[in-house]
Amino acid sequence: MLQSAVMPASLHDDAAALARRIDALAIAVLVLVGAIAAATFRDYGLGWDDYTQSQYGQLLVSLYSSGFSDKRALSFVNLYMYGGGFDILATLAAKILPFGLFETRRLVGAAIGIVGLFVTWRLGRRIGGPLTGLIALVLLAACPLYYGHMFINCKDAPFATVMGIALLGIVRAFEEYPRATPATIVLCGIGVGLAVGTRVLGGFAVLDALLPILLILAVRSRARGLNPAAGECGLFLVPFIPGAILAYLVMGLVWPWSAVAPLNIFRAVEYFSHDFEKPWRELFDGRLIPIIDMPRSYVPTLVAVQLPELMLALGICGIVGAIVAAWRQDSGGVGRRAGLLAIVLAATLPVLLTIVARPYIYNGFRHLLFIVPPFAVLGGLAGTWFARRLQRRGRAATAAGAIVLAAGIASPVTDMVRLHPYEYTDFNHIVGGVKGARPFYMLDYWGLSLKQASSRLLGYIASHKETPPKGRWTVAVCGPHPPVSVALGPSFAITWDPKGADFAMLLGEFYCAKLDAPLLFQIVRDGVVYARIYDIRGRSIPTLLTVPGV
Repeated sequence: MLQSAVMPASLHDDAAALARRIDALAIAVLVLVGAIAAATFRDYGLGWDDYTQSQYGQLLVSLYSSGFSDKRALSFVNLYMYGGGFDILATLAAKILPFGLFETRRLVGAAIGIVGLFVTWRLGRRIGGPLTGLIALVLLAACPLYYGHMFINCKDAPFATVMGIALLGIVRAFEEYPRATPATIVLCGIGVGLAVGTRVLGGFAVLDALLPILLILAVRSRARGLNPAAGECGLFLVPFIPGAILAYLVMGLVWPWSAVAPLNIFRAVEYFSHDFEKPWRELFDGRLIPIIDMPRSYVPTLVAVQLPELMLALGICGIVGAIVAAWRQDSGGVGRRAGLLAIVLAATLPVLLTIVARPYIYNGFRHLLFIVPPFAVLGGLAGTWFARRLQRRGRAATAAGAIVLAAGIASPVTDMVRLHPYEYTDFNHIVGGVKGARPFYMLDYWGLSLKQASSRLLGYIASHKETPPKGRWTVAVCGPHPPVSVALGPSFAITWDPKGADFAMLLGEFYCAKLDAPLLFQIVRDGVVYARIYDIRGRSIPTLLTVPGV
C-alpha cells in the first residue's frame, strides 16, 4: 500500500492502461471460446447418462409446474440424490430455443462452462491481478479435459462452475475481513447453495471456507490475544447466518429432494459413501481393476497424465508458492493469506482425500473436475511470479517467457483441434498423447464417438440405396444405446445381441470385441480407433464383449 501511495501519477496511469489491455485480452478469449462453442456444440454426441438425465429434467419441471403434486422426480432411479439445476435449465431452454432437446443440452453445457471460465478469470484477477486472471483463463480454456467436459457432462462440469462461484465468494469474503459486504455474503450463499445443490461434494466449499478461518484465528491471536481474535472471527461469521439460509434455499430450489426432509443431505452422503452401483472393472495403468479397488495413485496419476504440461507445471509451482505466501507474515493482510489457502485447499484437498479414503472412483477423474479451475488460478499466480522475475532480467528474458507460454498453450489447443469433438479424451505428451494412453487408460468412456459412427452408417446405407429387411434394420451396439437410437431414428432396432443383426457398432474400448466381419468404417483420431462399424449380415457373431469383459 505504501509503495502504491508514493508511486508517481504517470506510473499509475501506465499500470491502469496495461491492466485495461490485459483485461481486454481476457474478454477477447471469452468471446473467442463462445464463438467456437456456438459453432460446434452440435458436433458432440450423447453418452451413457444423457437420455436418463433429460428425463430427470422433465420430471423436475413437472414437479414445479404441478405445484409439487407430480412427485416422480423425488424417486426417479438414483438421480434424485443429485441436484438437477442443469437439467431444469436445459429442459426449459429447449422449450424456447430452436434446437432439439439434446442439442440444447450441449449448448447450455457450453454456456455454463464459459461462465466457469469467466469466474476463473475474475478469481485469478482478484487474488493476483490482471495478468494472473488472464493466464488462469487461458490455461483453463486450453485444458482439453475442462473444455471437452463442459459440452458433454451435465453433472461434473456444472459442478466445477458453481464450485468456482462459491470459491470466488469465499476469497472475496476473506479479503474483506473482518467485515464482509452484503454483496459478498449473497455471492457466498448462492455459490455454496448451488454447489451443494448440484452434488453433495459441494461440502468441500464449506471446508475451503472454514479451514482458513483457523489460519486467521492463529494469526490474529498472535497479534491481539486469543479472546479478542476469537471475538473478531465471531463477528465476521455472524453475518453469514443469513447467507447460510440463502444457501439452503438455493440448494432446495435446484435439488428439491434435499429439502423434502431435513436429513436427506446426510442420506445422500451415506448413499454415495458405499457401493451404490454394481462394481465393474476399468482399465487403469494397463490393468483391469474393479472400481472399488482403485489404487491410491488413481487420481494423482490421471492429474499428471491428463492436464496439459504447462498447466501442470505452473499449477504445482502455484500450490507451493501460495502455501509459502500464506505462511509468511509479509505476504499481505491476513485476509489475502486466508484466500490463498482457500484456493490451495480447493485444488488439493479433494485429491488428498481420494488418496486417504479410496472412494468409489471411475471414468478418469471427471468426478474431481472441480479442482481444475482453482488449479488454473494457482497456475496463473505462478505465471505472474515468473513474468515479474523475467521482466527484471530484461526484454529478451520476457520475450523468451512469452514464447514458452505461447508454446505451452498451443500444444493442448492443437490436440483439441485434432481430437474434436472428443477433446475430453486427451492425454498429455508425458504419456504419449491418446496413442500412448490407449493401452493403459480408457479414452471414450462416454461413448461420444457413436454419434459419428451412426452418421457414417446412415450415409453408407443411403449411398448404397439399401432397404432394411422387414422394414427395419437391426444394429448390435457395444456401448450406450440411447445415443445410437436418437442418432439413427425409428427405422433401426438397437440391441446388445449380435445374433440376427445387420450391423454392429462397437466402441474402441477394452470391453468391446474386434469382430471377424467386414469392417465398414472406423472413427479414428490421432491414429487411435474410437469406434468401429461392421456388416454382420449372414454371420454368426456370439457376443460383442471381450473376455474377461466388464
